[in-house]
Amino acid sequence: MKHKLNWFALAGGTLSLAVVVITLVYPWWQLTVGENLVKVNVSPLTTGFNVFGATLTIPLLLALNLTGILTLVTAGTAMIIYSVIPTRPYSKHILGFGYRKPFYSVVFFVITLFIVTFLVKSFVGLTIPLNGTGTVTLPQNMIEGATLTAQVSSGFLWTFWVEVAAAALCIVARFYHSKIVAEPKPAKDQQVPV
Repeated sequence: MKHKLNWFALAGGTLSLAVVVITLVYPWWQLTVGENLVKVNVSPLTTGFNVFGATLTIPLLLALNLTGILTLVTAGTAMIIYSVIPTRPYSKHILGFGYRKPFYSVVFFVITLFIVTFLVKSFVGLTIPLNGTGTVTLPQNMIEGATLTAQVSSGFLWTFWVEVAAAALCIVARFYHSKIVAEPKPAKDQQVPV
């Protein structure tokens, strides 16, 4: 009997693990204010704030990032393990554990960015573009009547799109699972009469 392999799961799991490593260097989304006055690098795996050349760390974000790293590592590993044994009785459980997590990480990341930019606009009065450039004017009540404007640029970086591809491959692997485990029908001339 020919060994079955779920190539979509193998590719999705491998890509998820690669994203974990790549994201330690390159964020998913980046915001730059002025000529590098403020730089924010964000992903579910790493978050970095650089304000006037000083790096800020927030312990809660570090804990959330560690959780994101562990989640994607376990999901990618589960997808790779599943990909080589897709027909075992327990394989569907491994697939169920792994295929959703890359998708959820992308969705929750985008939702969180929308919420944060909405809250910043609502409470601080700054309009931060999710993707693109613009000019931000600080509210006068924040800077004692003076007017201060700065160029802002932000955008999703290539690592975000690699994770989107990994999530898509994992979802396709779930749909492809039913084709792998389907019993092959005997040819018409090989059917046994009843």
